[in-house]
Amino acid sequence: MTRIEEKIGNLLRRAGITISVAESCTGGFVAHRITNVSGSSDYFESGIVTYSDNAKAELLGIARLLIDQHGAVSEPVVGKMAEGIRDKRKTTLGLATTGVAGPSGGTPETPVGTVFIALASPVETVVRRFHFTGKRIEIKRLAAEKALEMVLEYSESHGTKA
Repeated sequence: MTRIEEKIGNLLRRAGITISVAESCTGGFVAHRITNVSGSSDYFESGIVTYSDNAKAELLGIARLLIDQHGAVSEPVVGKMAEGIRDKRKTTLGLATTGVAGPSGGTPETPVGTVFIALASPVETVVRRFHFTGKRIEIKRLAAEKALEMVLEYSESHGTKA
């Protein structure tokens, strides 16, 4: 059985698609999984962990006002994260994650387990909201898996099947 990372790699390579990632709640887990595939440098440009609000603003060009208005764990911010990494690294795709992995940090509006994932392409930015349960590491793993699934869905619809 082929792992999702290998399927993504085959599809991106064949289609000539490149990707960069900006991670917050996943802490580099997505980049780690992508780069576990030999030859991933053919399509993977870079990954950064923008954990703080300052890092999101400084490294990805996200307006502090947007973060202040919506919070770092929000649809508008994760969308800008994906667009920011895509633009700064000049890749076909930008993938971003932000969320509350817990066990603390949740609010009634954004409880522990809330994760936003965005995929920015040349045509659009798709943002999805998820709610995961479990311990911190499990939430991080589930978020990374969903992020990779979003890339796989895009790759399958913009290239040949793996």
